[in-house]
Amino acid sequence: MNMRQSTSSFGHSLRRTIVTGGAGFIGSHLCDSLLQRGDEVICIDNLYTGSIRNIRPLLNHPHFQFIEHDVRIPLRIEGEIDRIYNLACPASPCHYQRDPIGTMKTCVVGTISTLELALQKSARFLQASTSEVYGDPEIHPQPESYVGHVNPIGPRACYDEGKRAAEAVIFDYHRLHGLEIKVARIFNTYGPRMLENDGRVVSNFIVQALRGEPITVYGSGKQTRSFCFIDDLIRGLDLLMESPASITGPVNLGNPQEMTIEAIAREVLARTKSKSRLRFEPLPVDDPKRRKPTIDAAKKILGWRPEVPIEKGIEATVAYFALRLATREPETKRPTRGRPGQSERAWLAVTSQ
Repeated sequence: MNMRQSTSSFGHSLRRTIVTGGAGFIGSHLCDSLLQRGDEVICIDNLYTGSIRNIRPLLNHPHFQFIEHDVRIPLRIEGEIDRIYNLACPASPCHYQRDPIGTMKTCVVGTISTLELALQKSARFLQASTSEVYGDPEIHPQPESYVGHVNPIGPRACYDEGKRAAEAVIFDYHRLHGLEIKVARIFNTYGPRMLENDGRVVSNFIVQALRGEPITVYGSGKQTRSFCFIDDLIRGLDLLMESPASITGPVNLGNPQEMTIEAIAREVLARTKSKSRLRFEPLPVDDPKRRKPTIDAAKKILGWRPEVPIEKGIEATVAYFALRLATREPETKRPTRGRPGQSERAWLAVTSQ
């Protein structure tokens, strides 16, 4: 039977959606949201930074399918596809710098492979791009019209320039083939399901605080970021994907509330009630000094703006990591059909309150 023609228990047809990088931090939350809306979801991930733990509660869902696959290799999917969200790429420096050539290939070759699938299926395509395309910006805050200030030969270039190249090829597919595209430039996002060894600010600070270790602040701590909670981002991605075909983006999705790194560290200390102290280390090469989006386009075109206050977002993220560190559930590389593990049940109980 054609999968597009399958029907739900409510009698209406299911929309068939692919999420590459679907076992990752953002991707797994997106899979959750799409299933709740009624889509049939195909999650594709090579588990380089994604985790079966993130999608284990979904494995018995009748409209969810997991495929372990590297997007750099062309993928064959039977039946029709309506939507493709391309989130396949490690997003934190410690992971994307571990295999810089692989990161660049994922950004460019993987995106082309996924675009070819979208073209074959006449599917709408959304790219999870990044604020890193702005580099260490000379314009503040950063509008979508800013072309960026990126070091093409620095240690971050595999990701920064990789994502810029991906945007270029996506718009070429749109111009040459008429493919329906959407490009979201995602700013710093945080929340449950970040990796413990993620290397990003919020997860690093929370894990160190919960363990009673020194909080590692790189640079003076006066550099700024704008942190968006995962629920707000997922809502923005959905609104952008379902916007009129004429809206291609790029559209900034992030929280314009600018905070210093030191302020975030002290917020984490307050929420964890930790006695950890701040430890300052040299700033990494090409690390941006300031980062803040303008979200005028998102507000005007999508009616979107972030709603979760930083205090509540940090509190929810602390609760998640406290459970992770307490249960220490071993990682599983291969999916097993079964009920959610103890940590998932505990986390679901906390978030339902």
